[in-house]
Amino acid sequence: MTRYGMAVDTARCSACNACSMTCKVENNLPDTVWWSEGKTEGGEVRYTPGGSYPDGLTITYYTLACQHCSNPACVSVCPVDATYRRTEDGLVIQDNELCIGCKLCVEACPYQVRTFYDTDPEWLIGFPVGDDEAPAHEINYVTKCTFCVHRVDRGDMPACIEICPTQARCFGDLDDPDSDIAKQIATRDYTQLLTEMGTGPNVYLLK
Repeated sequence: MTRYGMAVDTARCSACNACSMTCKVENNLPDTVWWSEGKTEGGEVRYTPGGSYPDGLTITYYTLACQHCSNPACVSVCPVDATYRRTEDGLVIQDNELCIGCKLCVEACPYQVRTFYDTDPEWLIGFPVGDDEAPAHEINYVTKCTFCVHRVDRGDMPACIEICPTQARCFGDLDDPDSDIAKQIATRDYTQLLTEMGTGPNVYLLK
């Protein structure tokens, strides 16, 4: 079985949010909605380092989105199986034809990367853009990053991978030792977010 995952090279990432903007367009995301967002760790204010000048300043850049966990908390709490993990590749997907808008998955996600539409979605330019095969956005439904499943299913890379100007992102089969992502994880130090929650995230932050 394939197990898709993503790696973000924090030594290359500049939190420029090109991936976030591309994700927004590709997936027709409504105004104010972001599935991926550049983050910085360091100072109390975004894009500022922590520590002391001149030798102790540190800052880390990375992006936060759905972790497509191996043991996703959102799946275990969904009463109607609207959120599920695909057996063929491990992607965590939301089926809005089944979703009843209970928001249990939103509350359960430790990464806080799910969006619930309690009003009709609105677009900044007045109409949706992007890929016709991207998920729909409707009132009383939950949405989140899909790793651009519509692109993956036709043999393409997620949009955020292709747009990254520093080539800080890598996507592929974590269980294939010959894949680029598996080789990077095998040879680099890395961290993962909130592993103590037992979710088994499949996003790796390379150091």
